[in-house]
Amino acid sequence: MPPSALLAVAGCGKSDAEKQSEAAAAASGSGRGTITCEGSPTSKATGLPSGFPQPDAVTYVEVTQSGPTVIVDGYSTESLEGMYVEYKDRVNEAGYKVEFSELEKDRGDSEVAYKTPGANSTEGIVALRGGSSCANGNVSVHITNRPSG
Repeated sequence: MPPSALLAVAGCGKSDAEKQSEAAAAASGSGRGTITCEGSPTSKATGLPSGFPQPDAVTYVEVTQSGPTVIVDGYSTESLEGMYVEYKDRVNEAGYKVEFSELEKDRGDSEVAYKTPGANSTEGIVALRGGSSCANGNVSVHITNRPSG
């Protein structure tokens, strides 16, 4: 079987959001995104969609752009499960569609994939890393957002 056929078969059975989540993780290099456990708040605008939630316990530390993709890294003093529930709820409240969400407490990670409504729709994922990822007990927050396409 040619390698391209193997890739096509490997992708079968997964939702678009799961494929997007895996692609975002692969693009980050480590497969889990940048881990940020502390730092000073950034003064840069995040470039995230209008109304994007920033829970009180979250500090955004760095904003970068890679082509059309905006990447925001930060950390939270809240628990992994607490941040997962808050991002999922607040993304819904902002009028976005939650495409995929997952909490893996045993692995110390979770994701909330979303899509914004409208003609200039964007999509992205909030990747949270807790557990042993941050020695200081914080939860790493890694957000990617890009135009839908």
